[in-house]
Amino acid sequence: MPRGRQLVTLEDAGNYIMRLPKAEHQAAEWLAALEALILVAESGGPTMFARIGVMRALNRHVERVFNPDRKDHHWGRRKLARDR
Repeated sequence: MPRGRQLVTLEDAGNYIMRLPKAEHQAAEWLAALEALILVAESGGPTMFARIGVMRALNRHVERVFNPDRKDHHWGRRKLARDR
């Protein structure tokens, strides 16, 4: 969040979305996040849906980059107990 703020409650998230500029508020990601918030608030759905929607909307301009060197693979190094 800008300036180190945090969204703690559903109401905080809803207020943040409503205060966005009109052009940004109408983005598909924010509309989906708002729909998820309403679904959770009205029908008591899983709050994880609202969290995922808001996180996707906040990070919509961040490009995910695959880094193959991040983790070593175990292929060919492990042996089954029966083969020892």
